[in-house]
Amino acid sequence: MAFNMHKITVSGCLVLIAAMCFVACSPPEPKSRQTVSIPDGTVDPAVWGKAYPEEYELWKKTAEPVDTRRSKYKTGMDSGAISVDKLSQFPYMALLFNGWGFGVEYNEPRGHANMVRDQLEIDASRLKSGGVCLSCKTPYAPALQKEMGEAYYSGPFMEVLEKIPQEHRELGVACIDCHDNKDMGLKLSRNFTLVEAMRKLGKDPATLTRQEMRSAVCAQCHVTYNIPKNAENKSIGLYFPWQNSQFGNITIEDIILRIRQDESVKEWKQAVTGFKMAFIRHPEYEFWTNGSTHFKAGASCADCHMPYTVAGVHKISDHRVMSPVQAGMKSCKQCHAEDADWLRERVFSIQDRVVSIMIRAGYQTATVAKLFEITHKAQSEGKTMDQPLYDKAKEFYEEAFYRSLFIGAENSVGFHNPTEALRILGDALAFGTRAEAYLRQALAKAGVDVPLKVDLEIMKYVDQRGEKKIQFDPKLEFKDPMGLQEKFF
Repeated sequence: MAFNMHKITVSGCLVLIAAMCFVACSPPEPKSRQTVSIPDGTVDPAVWGKAYPEEYELWKKTAEPVDTRRSKYKTGMDSGAISVDKLSQFPYMALLFNGWGFGVEYNEPRGHANMVRDQLEIDASRLKSGGVCLSCKTPYAPALQKEMGEAYYSGPFMEVLEKIPQEHRELGVACIDCHDNKDMGLKLSRNFTLVEAMRKLGKDPATLTRQEMRSAVCAQCHVTYNIPKNAENKSIGLYFPWQNSQFGNITIEDIILRIRQDESVKEWKQAVTGFKMAFIRHPEYEFWTNGSTHFKAGASCADCHMPYTVAGVHKISDHRVMSPVQAGMKSCKQCHAEDADWLRERVFSIQDRVVSIMIRAGYQTATVAKLFEITHKAQSEGKTMDQPLYDKAKEFYEEAFYRSLFIGAENSVGFHNPTEALRILGDALAFGTRAEAYLRQALAKAGVDVPLKVDLEIMKYVDQRGEKKIQFDPKLEFKDPMGLQEKFF
């Protein structure tokens, strides 16, 4: 018995020693960051970085290229890709945007550090709106808008840019855009756009919860916006078209209604139809907050695109701000038990379905645009069109165009809100089909013979864009899940 007790005691000691060694060798628990105040008015991220070096180093990585080959629908030339040329991926866009800067060059965005750099490198036709284009791209925008008033919007882009200190002219979104310099709490710096838009929704920005704020700071830029023009087509303002909506329910229908209520935001003339049109840019916040699964579950933009990570001994948000697909699905695995491969395929499966119907809707809209071209040519030759049929066709065409544009401009390829994406695109296809029917009736009544299949002349619009910054690489051609584009051109 004594011998057995001795064995038990020795065994117990060994277990205790092993446990102590395990604890001693385990990494320490990550610590929360100690708050450090930054002097008022400090824009330079390097100054903030002295107090918050881990966040600063991750933020600097937004300048680095990502391996776009991990994605399915944002595939660039190689791991150092400049960007992704959407007009080569979706040639119908080259037709629909012809007559507008986006019809010359329309690229997927790069990391936050490149916001102004990309603007400087892009075709000059994309800078015609003026200084207003800096509103979400530089931390100096709020001060410039307050100082310059209307001249901030209408002044030439380069002239407004030159009012920024030279060392910061290429500086994109920075710490001061999202953080209070005293306590590092999140803040909204764009009072002249987002704060005003929130109030239009009936939402007091001061009442936003912490999770809502973790999305609202992103909504300062990841939204669509309208630029009113004066009689000389100079920009005179900027607003988000949320006037007819409610918080958590900003719909494409309300955005289109606002466009129709304010003719001054029709910034450009579509070459193929001759119609004055508005435009929709990167409406991520509107799309995602409109009843998506993740929004209703209480998730924020930062949960998915800035997941918590351990840097040194600190637990911080990942300030590289990446798509979960590019980051190994790490943020998804915070809530989902499935492995990264399964989750990634789930994303691609959703995107396949969205892209398939987006292509159908896009080419249907392009077909109607070409029918309007035929109609206007016939009118110039003396043919008289049935006006009610023509008006109805135009109304439905615009409904189709803005819906197709909305999903094409939104940067998740439908993943942020799959059911809403399919609803919007289904309606776009329906409106486009009805517009074609009305226009064919009008043409038939006018005695104009129209072929069953309209020649879209797609490659004319793709090839005649002027100097292209990105040459299409057929070896990495867009993965069309159902081979649909081949059927159209």
